[in-house]
Amino acid sequence: MAPFVSSSKSVAAYAALAMVYTGLVWTDAAWLVVPYHLVSRLAYVSYVGWSLKAEDESGRLSRRYGAEQGFRRFRQVAALIMNNDAVSLVVAGWVTRGTLKFPAPHAVMAIGGAALLIGVSVKVWAAWTLGVSGYYWGDFFVPVQQRRTGLYRFLRNPMYTIGYLPAYGIALLLGSLPGLALAVVDHATIFLLYRWVEKPHYERLYGGGT
Repeated sequence: MAPFVSSSKSVAAYAALAMVYTGLVWTDAAWLVVPYHLVSRLAYVSYVGWSLKAEDESGRLSRRYGAEQGFRRFRQVAALIMNNDAVSLVVAGWVTRGTLKFPAPHAVMAIGGAALLIGVSVKVWAAWTLGVSGYYWGDFFVPVQQRRTGLYRFLRNPMYTIGYLPAYGIALLLGSLPGLALAVVDHATIFLLYRWVEKPHYERLYGGGT
């Protein structure tokens, strides 16, 4: 049976995650928050990667539910996992704040703030250009004509390049050494997902990368 989170179950799942985050912050334990984020990131790239690969190769969800409904089912679970991954990174940075020392902390914080602002702006622009369907890899379910519009006229892959600056920016603002290390891990794993799943799909579908 395909994984699916209904509306009521989504609310319950987010409520449960909120309790988990509260507990992690309350314990203030790095040995809990860092592994939790690593598991969250593994769940993110594993679920998204496996689901998209299966859809690309055999139409796993589309054959059973139809393309539109299959995409909605995938998107609901993916959104939950992706949101958990993002929040867990912030929680990890907060709990491990002050572990990264610099000779000029204010300058580093300014760099972190700039990275956060630029990265969020680029990611929002890219997400707006893609739309909800594109943001959640909708063309694995319903192929669309590729058009380089908005930010994609200037950058080939803004989501996974400049759009990942906030992960580093948060770590620098909080002075978190584990947060900075997790940002590197996150960036590396998203590129692995891109190389393993997305790039072959787009090359086959459009005759080139995205």
